[in-house]
Amino acid sequence: MLNRAAWLRILPFAAYMLFIVIADALERLGVAPAALRWLYPVKVGLVALLLALFWRHYHELGTARPALRAALTAMATGIAVLVLWVSLDAGWMTVGSSPGFDPRNGGRIDWLLVAFRIAGAALVVPVMEELFWRSFLMRWVVASDFETVAPSQITLKSFAITIVLFGFEHNLWLAGIVAGAAYSLLYMRHRTLWSPILAHAVTNGLLGAWVVWTGNWSYW
Repeated sequence: MLNRAAWLRILPFAAYMLFIVIADALERLGVAPAALRWLYPVKVGLVALLLALFWRHYHELGTARPALRAALTAMATGIAVLVLWVSLDAGWMTVGSSPGFDPRNGGRIDWLLVAFRIAGAALVVPVMEELFWRSFLMRWVVASDFETVAPSQITLKSFAITIVLFGFEHNLWLAGIVAGAAYSLLYMRHRTLWSPILAHAVTNGLLGAWVVWTGNWSYW
């Protein structure tokens, strides 16, 4: 059921998730949280390497970039998602707790860690996640030969499954569902993966700036 094209979109996402499991295991073994923060640059570095190695096989990224109006819509959507992300945080809207990412050493911000975090979140994660969630999974639910499925052929079933799973990938599950729905609608409407990638990058980049500005590290 999973062809080579599927695995090329799964592996970067799986590598990213594997590091979350590794960090949790190391924390249980008593490794200091300050040391675990440096797993993030390693994680995004590995994901970026995998994306670079597989890049020529991501045919959906070779399509035309969004027109100016579509790009502006995507950027506005990314901003709207950010506002909702930091607002939809009531107790019933969350599942579990997020350890967050605190880049401070002795109360002072480590700007190198901040740079790695924002660059990874804004430049690497959107490409990796949109390739997995929108390009692969949302189309694969429609047909196992997912590369033949056009964004306009996405069904309600595949749309719903994808945004729910995307939502529960995050501690803020309701915000995640809203974000997943917004990015998916952009993909279906603009028919290019670059549109949700742009929106996702705007959300993550501005979220990073907001987290550093406010000190709400748990949102990282």
